[in-house]
Parts: sequence; structure tokens; C-alpha cells
Amino acid sequence: MTYARVAVPVATGQAFDYWAPDGLGIERGSLVRVRLANRRCVGVVVGTHATSDVERERVQPVDDVLALPPLPEDVVALAEFVAAYYREPVGLALAQAVPPVRSGVRRRAPAPPSALRLTDGGRVALAARIARAPAMRALYARLCDAPAGIDSDSIVALPAQDQRRLSAWRTAGWVEEPAPAAPAHRVELNDAQRAALDAIDAAAGRFSVTLLQGVTGSGKTDVYAAAASRAIARGGQVLLLVPEINLTPQLGARLAAALPGVRIATLHSGLPDGERLEHWKAAASGEAALVVGTRLAVYAPLPRLALAIVDEEHDASYKQQDGVRYHARDVAIVRARSRGVPIVLGSATPSLETVLHAKGGRYARHLLPHRADPRARPPAIRFVPEDDPAACDGVSGPLLDAIRARLARGEQSLVFVNRRGYAPSLKCTACAWEAGCPRCSARLVVHRDPARLRCHHCGHAERVPRACPSCGNVDLQARGLGTQRLEAALAAVFPEARIARIDRDTTRARGAFEAVRAQVAADGIDILVGTQMLAKGHDFPRLTLVGVIGADHALYSADFRATERLAALLFQVAGRAGRAALPGEVVVQTSFPAHAVYCALAADDYDALANDLLDERRIAALPPHAHLALLAAEAVSREEVDRFLAAAERDAHAARDHARADVEVHSPVPSLLARRAGYERAQLVVQASRRPELARFLDAWLPALAALPGRRVRWGLDVDPISL
Repeated sequence: MTYARVAVPVATGQAFDYWAPDGLGIERGSLVRVRLANRRCVGVVVGTHATSDVERERVQPVDDVLALPPLPEDVVALAEFVAAYYREPVGLALAQAVPPVRSGVRRRAPAPPSALRLTDGGRVALAARIARAPAMRALYARLCDAPAGIDSDSIVALPAQDQRRLSAWRTAGWVEEPAPAAPAHRVELNDAQRAALDAIDAAAGRFSVTLLQGVTGSGKTDVYAAAASRAIARGGQVLLLVPEINLTPQLGARLAAALPGVRIATLHSGLPDGERLEHWKAAASGEAALVVGTRLAVYAPLPRLALAIVDEEHDASYKQQDGVRYHARDVAIVRARSRGVPIVLGSATPSLETVLHAKGGRYARHLLPHRADPRARPPAIRFVPEDDPAACDGVSGPLLDAIRARLARGEQSLVFVNRRGYAPSLKCTACAWEAGCPRCSARLVVHRDPARLRCHHCGHAERVPRACPSCGNVDLQARGLGTQRLEAALAAVFPEARIARIDRDTTRARGAFEAVRAQVAADGIDILVGTQMLAKGHDFPRLTLVGVIGADHALYSADFRATERLAALLFQVAGRAGRAALPGEVVVQTSFPAHAVYCALAADDYDALANDLLDERRIAALPPHAHLALLAAEAVSREEVDRFLAAAERDAHAARDHARADVEVHSPVPSLLARRAGYERAQLVVQASRRPELARFLDAWLPALAALPGRRVRWGLDVDPISL
């Protein structure tokens, strides 16, 4: 009899033994369906044995083996590394690598066509029918407005009834899938791009880390495409990570044009389960030579991996904040090292960790100091007062004038405010009352259309009160500026302008963001209003003005990384302006124009700011000159949280002495958001100057933590946290 040791997706550090009936063909990495208590789940076989330490009658059988290829050894080993380094349960770490098969491997629905357009016969036939069937008019009008066809994302976003109509019209020959356009000519690289490409290519077949640091618009994507082309030509596969789902369509289209005939798979959580499974299988079989995806794609099975690329490597989205708290950039580096392949980290504003490694010689660094389009120039930077008396709903007079000038010239503007909703708070003008979330220590955000107060932390929503619940005053004031209010203010000043708002509220539907991006590219939008979703990776040639509102809020943050993040955000959003022949301008509303971040932006000198921040971190003994672990705890009762963390602190001192580890244990403090979703929250931070010291301490501390009483306290450990 063979026993399979199976890691299941539960919060335990151990795997469980199951007996495998003959003929199942189980091996390490096999995906199996097993029973755990009263539930069925998909687990990963991490080993097979002839015997088990568990009594025979207590060992359950493996129900079945999924009809999918086993996870490759390097992926299993990578997940085991994540479990060990980040102190996470191995079953949960391996679950990150398992494709979506919770309901079984089902036959996938046919993929939507890449696009559909009206045929000449369909135009005539449908024009006669819509007079008798008004329900068809909207869909027919949409097809008429898109001579090139509506794309697959737009088709998937249609109501089910319209999708069925399109299928019937396609069968009748009234709509058709247009022939694919001829691939675009490959971009001619400039000298800096060619030098970077040659250096990346010279590292083929061995592990190396290259920082590709280029100003926004410098053509980093063109270097990625050329490096991928060379790796694929040698028979390899390429992994390209991006920080956000919304970056995948535009990047995928550019790579498809640059790599004609190459199968590209996409992996991210926004895909339907069936589609994501098909892309996973294409990667596992080697059919897909290029895999583009978000952080979960770092676990993609790639039997011929030859090159890894992490775009916008500084982005905080690469760190998973719940569940298994891994950092995809760092895990990608570990994977590249285990496979002996080069990895490229690309950014205009590299993280301080990456800058320090490059300064120390651990990473090679190649610069792209100029924009790829020889006509483009860095945008002019202008700072205007935040409290301008001529402001309209928070938008200063100079920024309004700049937008007005762009509208007159037929150019596009982007106005950035990193707050969604209408206003960040609702206050009474007569007393001290402010609308707060009953479940969180946070203010409720005012939303319009529909008018609601919403908590952006727990999702609580309630009606906007007619009067102050404290004093009865009916004069309630929405304070501050969000994307909805900014959109309304600009619409009032520029009623003829075509305005589009991009934030999490407007892009929930699949294809919504891509539809707006297509409108911008087709000059169908004059003013874009949005959050950081617009700050990176998007290329709009006619966008010549960027306005930044509310950036000063980040300067008040208690997080020691706030300045670094603000700098990256400002450099990135400023880089959207003037990327082609038309000159660009950036107008920043601020009360602190002499702050180091704004001075660096004006001088276009991120390196100088990064060096200053590294010096500050070194003096303060903060990352990347130190290594942290954060123990977070939450419970309904504040007393239980405090009692748990007090015991954890006591055990931490004992573990430090026992392990003789050079670590500093800080006293527990409330979390920045001290109450969320009805739970009181606090944290304890441990700091070490060397990573091995921290690891040795955690080995001694974690068993004591697991033995602490307090079942009503939920706790988790975050190794290398990116926010405190």
C-alpha cells in the first residue's frame, strides 16, 4: 500500500496521510481530491511513503486524482520555501499554485471571439428587424458605432441575453469575427535600450538580477518584448509579472504585436475559473511561451522557464496583504535563482530595497534616461497653492486654466486624486459630530449616485442622514475631495467636455477599464478623473496635462514608507503627460512645494531622493537596513487582544534569550486602523539588523505563540511587512 502525504488548504503547518488505491499514479505534485473532517478539498501531494505513523484504520483514502498535470518540482519547492520563509501553513502556500478546480474540472465554455463586427448583410437585415424589436436597438447601435468590432472583454461584459443574440447573429452571418490585423513592425530600439537588451541576453542560462531603471515612457516594455523574443527563440518560456489586472490588456496587446505567432497566457484572479484553468494548462504544457499575470502568476508551471520579468517592481500590490502574505517580486527572484535563469526588475522608481542591492553590486543596473519617442520631452512641473481662493470645489484656478487650454487645443487631461467616493467625510457645522463607521475606527465616505455613506474598510453602508444625529442641525457638510466630487466639479465648469472617471467603483465589471482606455485612445475622452489605477503603465499620446490634487495627505502618514510611496506615485502619474510629440505639463496642488519629494519631482531626480531616504532609514535602523516581522492580533474585546499580545511579548523575550538572537522586541501598540469590521486590532513588531538573526528568533518564538491561550483571538505573522 502507498501512503500519500497531502498538503491541504487549511491553517495548519502539517500535511496529512491518505492511502492511495492502486493504479492512481500518484506522485509528488499530484493534485488530489481528499476528505478532511466533513469537507472535500483539493490538496497537493508532497510525498509518498510505504508506511504511515497513523493507525491504518484512521487513514482515509484519496478520493481521486485530478485530470491535470502534477505541479512541477520547482513550483512545489517554491511554495515550500514561501511556507518556510513567511511562516505560513504549507497547504495554504501550495494552494496559491493550484488552478481553480474547486467544483471539479469541467468542460470549458467556448472562448468569446476576439471581436465581432457587423457584416454588410447583417446591417441590412438587422436594420429592418430593430423596428419590430426595440430590445435589439442598443446592441445594434453599439455594433454600428464600432466599425472595427467590439472586443472580447466588451462581449463578456454584455448581459447574457445580448451575448445569446450575438451568438445567433453570428450563426446567421450578420456579425463576424474580423481577420486579425497584421502584426505591427517591431520597434527600433535606441542605444540605451539595446545596451540593456544585450546585457540581459548575455545572462541567458544563469541566474542574475538586472534592474532596468528607466524614466516613464523610456520604452521598458520594448526591452521586455525584445528580451522575451530572444528567450523564446531559444526554446524557452518567459514569465512577466505586472502589479494590477488592469495593466494586462494593454501590455498583452503590445506584446502580441511585438511577438507575432507566440501564444500568450494570462493569469490573474479576475479571469473566469474556466478561462484561467485553460491558461494554466497552456503554461504547464509549454504551449504558451509567454505568461503575463499578477502576483499569483509567480507560481505558474513553466517547464522551459528561461527568463522572468517583474514590471513596476516597486509596486506594493506585489505583496499579498491577507492569507499567505508573500511578496511576489521576492518570490520571483527565488524562483529564478532555483531555475538558474535571469530576472529583470523594471521601474522608473525602484524600491529602496532594490536600490540598495544595486548600489551594493548584487543587482546589475541599466538606465534608460530618455523617453523612447525622440520627440518627447520631460513634462514641465508646476506647483500651485492647495488653498487657492479661486478654487472650485478643490480644483485650483491655475489647474482649471490649464485644463481649459487643453480643451481648446483638442488635447487630453488627467486629474488625479487618490480618494474614491464623493468626499472623505461628513461633518456637522454646529457640533463636533462626524459620520463614523460603527464597525471600524474610520470615517464613513460620502458617495453619490446613489447617495450613501460607505466604509472603505469593511463595506458597511448606510443612508446619508437628513440632520445631525447629535444636535439635530440640518446643515451637514461633505468635507474633502473624492473622485465623484471632482468629476462633478469639472463637469460644472466644463459642461461640453467629455469626462470619464476611473476608480474601483467604475471598473468593477470585466472590460470596463479597457473600454474607457479604448475611448481615450480614440480621442473620445477629454478629461480623465481617477485614482492610482491611472498612475502607471498606460500610454495616451494625446494626454498632455496631469493635475495632482491631495498629494499632501501622504506627508502626514505615520507609515515610514509613506514618503517613498508618494514619490513613486508622483513620478509615475507625472509620466503620463507628454509621452509623444505634444509637450506635457504637470500641475501639483500643494502647501509644501519645498518638500524633498516635490523638489525631486521638479528636478526629475528620483535617485537623489532615494539616496537621501536610504540614509534616513540607515540612521533609524529601518528597512532595507533592518528586517521586520509583525505580529497582528484582533478580537472582539480589546482586553483579549491586549492580554494575548502581552503574553506574546513575554514569550518573545524568552525566545530571544533562548535563541541568542540579536533582535529588538517592541511593545504592543494599536494598529493604525485600531478597529475594523467589529474587531479590535493591535500589533507587535520585532526588528533585527540581520535576516538570519530574525529567522532564528522566529523559529524559537512561533511554537510559543501557537501554544498561547485565547481561541477568540485571531492572529497572524507578517514577515517583511510593507506597512505598519
